[in-house]
Amino acid sequence: MINRISSQISINDFNKRIEKTIEFSKILEKACEEVKFSGHAIERLKQRNIQLTNEDVEKINGAVRKLKDKGGKEGLIVYNNIAFIASIKNNTVITAIDAENLKENVFTNIDSAIIL
Repeated sequence: MINRISSQISINDFNKRIEKTIEFSKILEKACEEVKFSGHAIERLKQRNIQLTNEDVEKINGAVRKLKDKGGKEGLIVYNNIAFIASIKNNTVITAIDAENLKENVFTNIDSAIIL
């Protein structure tokens, strides 16, 4: 009888460890899905006085997901008169261009675009 209780505790401990591993895996997976901003993009945002809210970042994140779902690798995201160039495969915004600097700008190596 004592052996059964010991076995049961071990199984419970094992199940708890599995649950924690699954939770961590979900957290890690969600973190990997979030769009990141490269150092260059952050510098451009600062230089051009572009401030993004959490809602803005969520919309950009959603755009990256849509482009990824369509097979995009390098994308142009136009949102609130700001153009973002993103590496879709890396979930990373590479640069940001405000409306003033958008005029007569040429974008190369882009295989997808989305206008929000």
